[in-house]
Amino acid sequence: MTTQSTAPAAASPKLTGEQRKAIVAGSIGNAVEWVDWALYATLAPVFASQFFGSDDPAVNLLSTLAIFAVGFVMRPIGGAVLGAYADRNGRKKGLTLTIALMAGAALVIAVVPTYSAIGIAAPLVLLLARLVQGFSAGGEFGSSSSFLVESAAPGRRAFAGSWQQVSVASGVLIASGTGYVLTSTLSEEAMASYGWRIAFAVGGLLGLVGLWLRVSVSETESFTRASESGRTQRKHPLVGILKDHPLAALRVVGITIAGTLLYYIWLNYMPGYASTTGDVELQEGLAANFIAVAFFMVLLPFVALLSDRIGRKPTMFGFAFGFLLFAYPAFQLLDGAGFGTLLVVELIGVALLTGYSANCAVIMSEQFPPEVRSTGIGLPYAAAVALFGGTAPYITTWMAENGYRDLTWMYVAAAALIGCVVYATMPETKDEEFA
Repeated sequence: MTTQSTAPAAASPKLTGEQRKAIVAGSIGNAVEWVDWALYATLAPVFASQFFGSDDPAVNLLSTLAIFAVGFVMRPIGGAVLGAYADRNGRKKGLTLTIALMAGAALVIAVVPTYSAIGIAAPLVLLLARLVQGFSAGGEFGSSSSFLVESAAPGRRAFAGSWQQVSVASGVLIASGTGYVLTSTLSEEAMASYGWRIAFAVGGLLGLVGLWLRVSVSETESFTRASESGRTQRKHPLVGILKDHPLAALRVVGITIAGTLLYYIWLNYMPGYASTTGDVELQEGLAANFIAVAFFMVLLPFVALLSDRIGRKPTMFGFAFGFLLFAYPAFQLLDGAGFGTLLVVELIGVALLTGYSANCAVIMSEQFPPEVRSTGIGLPYAAAVALFGGTAPYITTWMAENGYRDLTWMYVAAAALIGCVVYATMPETKDEEFA
């Protein structure tokens, strides 16, 4: 065991007014940050031709998605650097820095000239902006998870942590909704020319709102106690993770594999995938995605309350086993799917996905003491996301374009099987004492 203690937690009081305020402020700021991150995947089919010179739309899309995947390379670096910053200087300062980086990069994407205007410099600037966003996102998850779970009452840790994913889903929802509104009101030519820029500009400006919210919140008591006792300065957080908590870090990787791969397929890239493999226009795909994400967001806190009652293991195992059974029929249904079929596939998938997303912030937070918590969550989580989540849209698109579309379900099922093994064998942490 690598958690802090095996002593049972005290009986769970309800959240106080101050705790609820912290969760609301943390969630809104997190949602704004993830709008900027999700817009890229949502609008990739629209702006791909603006940054690459190929006459083949599939080649342009794959090139744009390659940059999407490369952006994930920076996430482990951000998890290590920004996670350590938050463990040394506080969750509040860490979260303020991450949103400033994310919003600034979104504004750069909104104004960068096209390939026809500046040639190879266009995709290079796009790549640089996406690397900054990846760096920011790598630090965001660990810091925001630590902040929310540390702000919770003892028996409401999963509920509080679930708002990290509620806010991520809110960001995806806003990004998807923005894409839907723009594609509905603008012509295809106008959307490709300047419509996508409006979305990134709005996302960047929303970042200023998130920045203000994060400046206004108080530091968590958990970090404050660790700081006042001198624990946050005794050892660099990265050294502390590698030396004192290596098994916990590996467990975070294992927990993340199935969740991140399926998350990015179902919540980020499904509209684009369905529009290239089925009979669904991108506008219809975005509408189905909007409905599914809203449904997912509503379910999350209720599944988290179930986790606080029955435990992390059964709810997470249910997610992985459900996808193991659903992978084959899901992708059979998507072959030539219309709007209704796509919506059903998305709704079933997101309902299963709540078993992971309602738990990921809390179960990762429960692996580490506060002086290394943000780094312990952020680095291994970001590494797993880079390897399995960031590459998922590219791999599934490549398989579809190269005659392997019928095997996509095996890719999904393999990830779900890994999840079943990890979740069945990991220790239960619901009743562990939490510093």
